[in-house]
Amino acid sequence: MRKLLAFFGYFVLAVGITLALFVLIFTRGSFGTYTDDIDSADTRPVAELATVVLGDMEQHLLMRGHDDQNPVLLWLHGGAGASQMPFAHKFDGDLEQHFVVVHWDQRGAGKSNPSDFDESTLTFGQQKADALELVHWLRERFNQDRIYLLGHSWGSRIGIELAAEHPELFYAWIGVSQTVDHARATELARQWLENRIHLEERWTLREIDIPAMLHEDYRRLAAIVERHGGGADLSFTEMARIVLRAPEYSLRDNRQLLNSMNRGGKPLHADGLIAGYNLTESIPSLEIPAWFLNGRNDFNTPAELVREFYDNLDAPLKRFVLFPEGHTPFFHSPEMFNDALIEMKQEVEAYHQAARTASVSAD
Repeated sequence: MRKLLAFFGYFVLAVGITLALFVLIFTRGSFGTYTDDIDSADTRPVAELATVVLGDMEQHLLMRGHDDQNPVLLWLHGGAGASQMPFAHKFDGDLEQHFVVVHWDQRGAGKSNPSDFDESTLTFGQQKADALELVHWLRERFNQDRIYLLGHSWGSRIGIELAAEHPELFYAWIGVSQTVDHARATELARQWLENRIHLEERWTLREIDIPAMLHEDYRRLAAIVERHGGGADLSFTEMARIVLRAPEYSLRDNRQLLNSMNRGGKPLHADGLIAGYNLTESIPSLEIPAWFLNGRNDFNTPAELVREFYDNLDAPLKRFVLFPEGHTPFFHSPEMFNDALIEMKQEVEAYHQAARTASVSAD
């Protein structure tokens, strides 16, 4: 009996050690956080996790690039609450050769979602004010008059308003899965789903008021869209595997990210009601170049609406790039996505150089 108990004790200990080693290997030891160095003998690379105070709250950044003289690309993540930072190590390598890529965990998201987070501060106006404050911080930090601004999904709603209101701060606007008109987007999603869902789900869909202006209705609709391939282009399992291997994220950060994703944008909507908007009417023009990158099968921010907005937008230079799948083209087609941004940078640089030359000639 004593030998049996001893064997059982050794077995439990061995299993425990094996599991601990598995966690350490699988998460790259992410109980602490760091970001991998960028080796360069000829330039001054940037590889930094930073904390900044925005709107009287500590918020967290990841800044990476092969040369601190390259232009800054600020990425406004979606959600609200769905940080892009823990995916950077997997997808951003090519971009980091051409930009200083900055991922910001917005207030209430990921690393910026502390256990005592005050949800009453999560408002559209505050998020936009935080973003503008960060833009000025980055311009000073890297001594750049302008930066590139990219917004994905929810982040595109904040970002395009900043681009419209402060064009002097940006080289270009990049709308990835651009929000245009929430009400019409939910109507198009329902039409798309009608021919794809089973009878049981069809009854669930009929219980959702369309247009889905109640946050809870929208979450239910988005869940059905996700199940049928109109949302994210990676499975939850694959996304979790990538996040767990991110050295920038600790196990605590992972928990905070899960909490922020589960919260979503609910505190943003008074009485749970999503305010209507139509960017085609409110933002008819931009004074800077504008790129729009969208998935063909995206039914969170349908490509049809983005194309309509693009066609009606007055901008000095604009491009629309259609990707083969859904709501996250940087996940499904990362090479095509990164190539599009690098090509954009070349065109935008040529545009601004021509504008400077014309201005000097006029003087």
